[in-house]
Amino acid sequence: MAGIYLHIPFCRQACHYCNFHFSTSLRHRNDFVPALLKEMESRADYLANAPVDTVYFGGGTPSLLDPDDLAGIVDRIGRLFALSADAEVTLEANPDDMTARGRVRDWRSAGINRLSIGVQSFFEEDLRWMNRAHNAAQAEDAIRLAGEEGIDDLSIDLIYGGPTLPDRHWEANVTRAIAWRIPHISCYALTVEPRTALDSLIRAHRVRDVDTGDQARQFLLLMEWMEKAGYEQYEISNFARPGRRSRHNSSYWRGVPYLGLGPSAHSFDGKSRQWNVANNAAYLEAMEAGRPAVEEREWLTPVQQLNEYIMTSLRTLEGLDLGSVDRRFGRSAAAGLLERAGRYIAGGKMVKTANLVLTTEGKLLADGIAADLFFSDGGGGREDIGPPAQPRG
Repeated sequence: MAGIYLHIPFCRQACHYCNFHFSTSLRHRNDFVPALLKEMESRADYLANAPVDTVYFGGGTPSLLDPDDLAGIVDRIGRLFALSADAEVTLEANPDDMTARGRVRDWRSAGINRLSIGVQSFFEEDLRWMNRAHNAAQAEDAIRLAGEEGIDDLSIDLIYGGPTLPDRHWEANVTRAIAWRIPHISCYALTVEPRTALDSLIRAHRVRDVDTGDQARQFLLLMEWMEKAGYEQYEISNFARPGRRSRHNSSYWRGVPYLGLGPSAHSFDGKSRQWNVANNAAYLEAMEAGRPAVEEREWLTPVQQLNEYIMTSLRTLEGLDLGSVDRRFGRSAAAGLLERAGRYIAGGKMVKTANLVLTTEGKLLADGIAADLFFSDGGGGREDIGPPAQPRG
C-alpha cells in the first residue's frame, strides 16, 4: 500500500501559531493546479505501481480550491496511480469554507469522502487569540453540514494548553466534540514554533506565553475524558471510535511509502526521503521549466530507519515491536532497546507486554523517551546496530 499527500499552500489569513508552509497571497492560485498536475505526471513512477490506499489534501487551506479543481486532481490520481476503489480521500477544511451553499456536496462529488475540519476551539476568545478565520458558530455549522451532506468519515482538530483556555473551557470543547459523535478527534498542545507570529508576540510581551504545566494537566484530563467516552488513543495526539482511525496518518506511523506533491511536500519510499522547495514562486518556476522541485534528498541508513521506527511506534497504541526490530535490524538492536528501556519500565513510564508501550505518564514525555532510546551512527554516541539476524529455521 502507499499514500499520496498534496500540499495546497494558500490561506486566507495566517494563524499565529502556524509554522507550515503557506501564503496569504492568492495571486499564484490559478497557476498552481496545472503545476501540481505536471509534477504528478513527472513522478508517476515514484510509488512503483503500489496500490494507493489514501489521498490527503493538506496545507495551507485545501478547502480554498475550487471543487472542480479538486475533482480534476482526484481524477488525475486515478489515471496515473493504482488508486484503490475504497481509498480514503481526505480534505482538510476550515469551517468558514464549508458554509457556502452546496460546497460540501461539491466536495463529495469531486471524490472527497473524508473531512478533517480545523475547529481548534468552540470559544470565540480562543479563536481570536489564534487569529483563526472562522468563529464558534461556523465551527458547529461545519460539523452539522458535513453530516447533512453524508460525509460521516469526519475528523476535527482541537488545540489545548493556550493561555485563553481554562480547564473548564477545555472540558467543554471535548464534551461538545463527543456530543457531536465525531468519529475521529485530533488534539494538539499549542506549540510556540520559532519565527511564527506567536513567537514574535510572546517575545514582544504582547501576549502571554504558554504554560507547560497547564498543557500537561489538560493532556492528562483529555486522555481520561476520551477513554470514558469510548475513544481509543491510537496515537498520542489522535483519538478514534473503534474502527474509525485515520488510514492516512496511520500509514505514516507504520512507515508506509508515500508521495508528496506541492511546495514543501515530503516523500518517502521506504529507504529515502525527499522534500520539495518551500517557496511557491520557485515551485511554479521549476514546474514550468520541466525541472524537479526537489530541494533535497537523503538516504536513510539502517540506524536512521531504526530511530524513525522508535519515534513513530512509541507514539502508537500498539507500541514498539521488539520482534520487528529483531527481524529488521538484528538481535543486538532489540536487546539494546530492551536494556535501555529498563529504567522507564521500572519508573512506570513504559510497560513491556509483547511490545514496549508507553504508560499514561510516559506519554507526557514521549519524544524525550524516544530520543533517549535512539542509536548512533557511530562517532562516540550510542553503539551501532549489528547486522540483521540470520533467518531462523
